[in-house]
Amino acid sequence: MELREALESNGTCRYYRPDPVPTAVLRRALEAARFAPSGGNRQPVRFVVVTDRLLRRRLAELYLPRWQAYVEAMTKGAVRVDTLPRMIQAADHFAHHLAEVPALVVVGARLADCHATDQNLGRLSIVGGASVYPAVQNFLLACRAEGLGTALTTLLCAEEPTIKPLLGLPEDISTAAMIAVGYPEQPFPKQLRRRPLAEIAFANRYGEPL
Repeated sequence: MELREALESNGTCRYYRPDPVPTAVLRRALEAARFAPSGGNRQPVRFVVVTDRLLRRRLAELYLPRWQAYVEAMTKGAVRVDTLPRMIQAADHFAHHLAEVPALVVVGARLADCHATDQNLGRLSIVGGASVYPAVQNFLLACRAEGLGTALTTLLCAEEPTIKPLLGLPEDISTAAMIAVGYPEQPFPKQLRRRPLAEIAFANRYGEPL
């Protein structure tokens, strides 16, 4: 598969076939992930591939209330999910069927190896993620090349105190994301819908056309 095709068609998959994902396929995708850049080549990212049925069910049980609280906040509790846009309905289906996804990959990171140069700016620090999420993106793209659908979510990070002992994560490893992985029930999109380049890229000063 051409890289451009993978980039433009790797949408969030929320409907999965029950077919298990072979370990060899997951290993190939993870091999791609480990070549991502990181600050000082410290490589802080760790992956826990969860295929055990009971563990997947437990992760799903932790995820669903977080999703429901998110929807409640978004709709102020005044709107039924089945009347919301199709994307939200698909995400709701995903949340209620998460335990059925063949593989859930929990992403961890050793924060001591993430140099957050923006932590004193009086706002949310984001720079440390530059040593984490490139590996996640490599994994997503490698999965796409293998014909696998993926869904990246960070809702479960709020459950870190429960997830760490559940999966045996060491004290110095923090949760950064969870990725659902499986063979998609529906075809991949031909091209994702995104903002036009003119809205996101500028020349020399913000707002100047490139």
